[in-house]
Parts: sequence; structure tokens; C-alpha cells
Amino acid sequence: MSPARESAVVTGLGVLSPLGRGAGAVFEALTAGRSGIGAVPEGHPAHGWLSAAGIAPAVDGREVLPPTETRCVDRFVLLALAAADDALADAGLVVGRDADPHRTAVVLATGGGGLETFEQQSHRRLERGRPGVSAYLLPGMLANMATARIAIKHGIRGYSSAVVTACAAGAQAVAEGLRLIRAGDADVVVCGGSESSLHPTIAATFANARALAQGWDDPELASRPFDARRNGFVLGEGSAVLVLERAGHADARGAAGYADVIGWGASTDAHHPTMPRPDGAGAADAMRAAIADAGLRPGDIGYLNAHGTGTRLGDAAEAAAVRSVFGAQGPAVSSTKSATGHLLGAAGSLEAAVTTLAVSRGTLPPTLNLTEPDPACDLDHVRGAARTTALRAALTNAFAFGGHNLSLVLGPPSTRTARTTGRPHRPPATPYDGLTTAAPPGPPGPPHHPAARPADH
Repeated sequence: MSPARESAVVTGLGVLSPLGRGAGAVFEALTAGRSGIGAVPEGHPAHGWLSAAGIAPAVDGREVLPPTETRCVDRFVLLALAAADDALADAGLVVGRDADPHRTAVVLATGGGGLETFEQQSHRRLERGRPGVSAYLLPGMLANMATARIAIKHGIRGYSSAVVTACAAGAQAVAEGLRLIRAGDADVVVCGGSESSLHPTIAATFANARALAQGWDDPELASRPFDARRNGFVLGEGSAVLVLERAGHADARGAAGYADVIGWGASTDAHHPTMPRPDGAGAADAMRAAIADAGLRPGDIGYLNAHGTGTRLGDAAEAAAVRSVFGAQGPAVSSTKSATGHLLGAAGSLEAAVTTLAVSRGTLPPTLNLTEPDPACDLDHVRGAARTTALRAALTNAFAFGGHNLSLVLGPPSTRTARTTGRPHRPPATPYDGLTTAAPPGPPGPPHHPAARPADH
């Protein structure tokens, strides 16, 4: 890596996933081999439509927004707000006190945005005509609204954008954060992804495409990346947000870092709307570019958090790509989707957070359910139990419908001090108090719709 380029250090993590809330707690569950995948309970919108799913914790809109602003705010926005709040608290950073608002940016990704809110409002239009459609529809469900709400709440006045490159989006948001810091356009970037797509229409389209895991009596066994018996992925939901900070800025305020984001690479398959190139050439291009951007060689990568969704073609293509880049002596590999399911547009940011902690703690989480590795996916799989090892660098992959490929490289933090543990998440004792967004007191709005719960990549 060129010494002239600024280092982008991760100083804060916020995670809401099927394994719970709080990056540290989620990572500990992963390394202990616990699964967050289960049956969909009665009363959930996806009950009867999904046989297994990764459901994130509930977020009361009043925790993250003034009560008068919770009308028609989709669950993906609420998840993003909660994760961003946690990440900034974990970083010990208040915009306007610890960082210049004009030098702070926010980049939040999503695959589908507020799809359930749109569907609900469409039903209301069919039932009641124009009067049935809420005036709050667009500010509640547009793909950029997680970005906008975070900026509004925390007074972020610098660059902002929303990334929508399907299942590569969360990782691409982190890459965009790295680029902003390197270019000198921001001192702090709040970046990540959020997704809430556990609802009937999304479940139906993936099921009809034969992309979902099926036939497993125990839902915890359904997500099995790289296993010979894999037959599809498990839908999950959640949000993961990272606070990236210019290392000099973090040092100036006495903040410690978990890890640095030191390289990124992107490519496009230009092959098929949903299927990857069978030889994994596009994925290999992204990995090579990320490693080169970090100023490293393939042998420097000690761990790879794979995209690994559990589809027949996708896993085999990624394995071929890994062998192409690293040869026979490749890094240790695991897919944490085996424990969380596939969070679509938030998957890449969740796995970037997991890889951050793998570098920070020197612990590699295992792939669950990998009882019979597919010979077509012959890699150095972490399975059965976590591994402990010091890492010079780690890589994480995120691939998507449309042929988008994104890889990130992370290494030890360049701040003067390092950290391995975060501040424990403590849910607020009272609803949102308007500390950063002035809101007049008033009665709550109508109850928020049931958590907007919500094929071969």
C-alpha cells in the first residue's frame, strides 16, 4: 500500500443479525458454532412461506426515531438506524463533537429497500384507491432513506450515497468508505448495509427460482455452504454498520482501532443476470484486484470469509476462483452464512464486520453443517470448531445478481492502540429522546406495520 494514502481504520461496529445484536456477541456466537437460523414463527409475515430463515432482533421505531416520525418507515431503515447508532456509540464518536459534520460521510447499502412497505401500500391502493396510499410511502421505503435518516439523526453533512448492487452492496459501501478516506474527502465514514426481505413475495420468487434450501426437517441444518448436500440458501435479514476513520483522526481523539480496511477490488462477470461464470473468473478478478490494491501478495492472506451462500453453482464457482488466485496452498476459508443465512444487500457489510473481528481477535469462525465437503469445493475449510491464528491480512467476498463482484482486504489497525472488544450493547432505557434530532413531544403515530420482515449467487 502506498505510504501516501490515508489508512482507513474501523473504530466502531454495529450489528443486528439473526445471531442477535452487538458485534462482539454475534462474533462470539459464530466462533462458538451457534446458528441463528430457525423456523419462522406463527404471526410472522413469512410464516408458511419460508421453512427456515434468519430473523434479526426487533427494533421499536421509537428507539431510533421521534414517535411522530415512525409512520410507514420500513424495517430496513429501522435496522440501519439501530446499527448506525450502535456503531457510533462503539466508536465513542459524536458527530459535531468529535468529528466535523462536513468531513463525515454516510454510505448505506440495500438490495431491495422498503419492498414490504411498497407491497403493503399497493394492497391499500387496490382496496381503497388513491386515499389508501400513505403520504409517507416514499420517505419510508426508498433505497436511500437509511442513508438519509442516519445523516439527519446524527447531523452528518458531508458526502452521502446509497449503494444498490444487490448482494455485493454492503461490501461495496465499505469500499466506497475506503475510497472517500483515501481521496481526502472525509475523516469519518459511516458505512454498511441493511436488509429486511423476509416476506411472502420475496420468499415466493426465490422459491420459484429453486434458489432456497429445502427438505431439511431441522432449519439449523438448511444453510450448508460448500457441503455436498447443499441445495440452496436461507434468507436472512439484518444490518451491519462500520465506522471507518482516518487513522490520524482516530489517533488525535485517542480512539483505538479494530482493523484497517486496506484494499478493495471489483469486477463484473458480464455473463448472466443471476448465474456467475462457472469458472469463477469474475470473482477471481475482484480478489486479485483487492490484494494488489492492498499492496500484498496472495500468500499474505491468512483467512477468507467467503460469499458462500450454499447454492450448487455459486459455491463451486467461488471455490474455483479461490484456487485460481491462491493455488493449492490457499487461506483458511469459512462462510458465516451457514449461521446467519443470506442477508442479501447487508451480507457484505456483516461479513466485513466479522472479518474485522477475525483480524482483531485472531479467531476464525467455522462453517456450520459442512459435514461432507463437496470435492468441487476443495479448500482449506474451517469446520467443526474455530481456529486461532494471527493474521497479517484477511479477505472477504461479496457477489451478486447481475455479475457484481466485490472483495475487501483487512489487516491489523494502524492506530496507536488496538482493540479486540467493543462496548457492550445496552438497549435504551427510554424511547428516542431527540438528543441529536429535535422533535417536539407528541403522541405516537399509528403502530408501525409488522416488522417489514421481510438465484444462484
